[in-house]
Amino acid sequence: MEAASLNRLLGEDRAQLGAGLVQFNKQHQQIFNFSHLTTSGQWVLLWNRFFELLTDPEMGHRVDCLVAIKLLSRDKTYLNDTVREDQLDCLLGLAGIGELGDGRFLAVGEEVQVEALKCLSNLIFQSSKCQELCLKNASTAGIMRRIKTYKDGNVCYDIRYFDMKLLFLLTAINCDIRAKVREEQHGLVYLVETLDLFMGQAAEEKEFSDKDVELINEVLKVLFNLTVRTPLDAIPEEEEANQFHRLAIVVHDLFFYRTLNRDKIISLQSNIVNLLTSVPVSCYGELLTPLNPDDRDSKTVVPFEGKNVFVLHVLVEFLRRVFQKSEKKSDQYELLSPILTVLIKAIRASALHRRYIRSEILPPLKDVKDRPEVGTELRNYLCSLLTSPITQIADLSAELLFVLCKENVARMIKYTGYGNAAGLFANRGLLGGRQGNTEQYSSDSEDSDTEEYKQIQHAINPVLGCYEPPKPNPLEGMSEEQKEYEAMQLVALMDKLQRQGIVQACKIGEDGRPQPVEHIMELQDEIPEQQRDHKRKT
Repeated sequence: MEAASLNRLLGEDRAQLGAGLVQFNKQHQQIFNFSHLTTSGQWVLLWNRFFELLTDPEMGHRVDCLVAIKLLSRDKTYLNDTVREDQLDCLLGLAGIGELGDGRFLAVGEEVQVEALKCLSNLIFQSSKCQELCLKNASTAGIMRRIKTYKDGNVCYDIRYFDMKLLFLLTAINCDIRAKVREEQHGLVYLVETLDLFMGQAAEEKEFSDKDVELINEVLKVLFNLTVRTPLDAIPEEEEANQFHRLAIVVHDLFFYRTLNRDKIISLQSNIVNLLTSVPVSCYGELLTPLNPDDRDSKTVVPFEGKNVFVLHVLVEFLRRVFQKSEKKSDQYELLSPILTVLIKAIRASALHRRYIRSEILPPLKDVKDRPEVGTELRNYLCSLLTSPITQIADLSAELLFVLCKENVARMIKYTGYGNAAGLFANRGLLGGRQGNTEQYSSDSEDSDTEEYKQIQHAINPVLGCYEPPKPNPLEGMSEEQKEYEAMQLVALMDKLQRQGIVQACKIGEDGRPQPVEHIMELQDEIPEQQRDHKRKT
């Protein structure tokens, strides 16, 4: 940095100082690496100088000074070594969330508060020291205090938005801060009320502006941080259970709001889905509402068995959109994991949920000439994931399809093919004709085979899960000696592959899971049992 520019910032001439700050901010607006300042020692000089100016009550360039601090905080080279607790407290005071020590708060303008919040967000994100300091300072308490005043309508949009951004960072980075906000400061209660408040402001037309969506997205992200600790099937304490039910009701209502910006509504639904992964299964009943006959023509009504399943419809369409978007394998886990988790919890919540989602994902089969994993329907996409190298996605897809099939092995094979579902069966001990936990489902069958399916059912290969044209018998015309010779050749080849560690031959153990065999000939022991099973089935 030039000596003249540096002197203007470090000097006592207030007229020169203002111009120097404006010039510094303009020159460094797009800079994220301040090596030209850190290597020369100027970064530390400027950092301390800017905070010195902020604490001067007669200094009239607070906004420009805060912008300069925000820019410098992009480089964390000396941040942990340089930042002090009193500097962090100074920013909290200017942001309107730090006490002066006697219960009062610093009275500053909205623009100053917004810039101070931006500085704090940068510091929390960049500095582990600041994260630790925020565990014991007034940061979260100050934000929660201001959140309680939102209903008075005296807090501008930008302050509310950056309050939520800062609270999200605090609760995302530090688990102890998350617990403090949730348990000591009752963050879940107040944030659900805040979400309800923001929705109420647009309740009459039920349409969000872009800014509304951005603000609500930040609230949803904080709520996710506060609820993510809940395991998949945990039953929360009574007080917390009530909070989750209230949250589920508000989230249900959120699905019915519109926005003219398609990208914004997709981002909103994505954050809702992420939040629903943390909501207990017991609260998923709130996603349905009774069907109102007067609303049959509404765009937000999807009738099914006397209920409005519009929310489930949106979730299924969200899955369809994600499949169309997730072309890269690297994106699959991040994009698919939340919505698959939510749909699994939904279909486990009630039989009605399961029946509707099954009608969308596993409708009666018609065209089975292609393999189950080939095509553009939801069933095809999910079947293609059953053999995904991303095991978490493969497991979630298998879980969703298996529950939709009421954990019936034969039905799962019908819709997916044995080859695709073999991994699920092996993991659950369902090989060798065993069944899943079908007792928890009603006994009535939901299968209604179509005429197209019945006509070629006899020619469907259960391993592939599709129609397979008749093929000539490769053993036709061979003598018994030739057949035996070819069989022994095959055994020898399989044994060689096993000894080389390329494949591992297995037999089905008593627990229904594959167990390795020492020699390929051990598989002969399985033949009589398999023949008896086949006779019983036929």
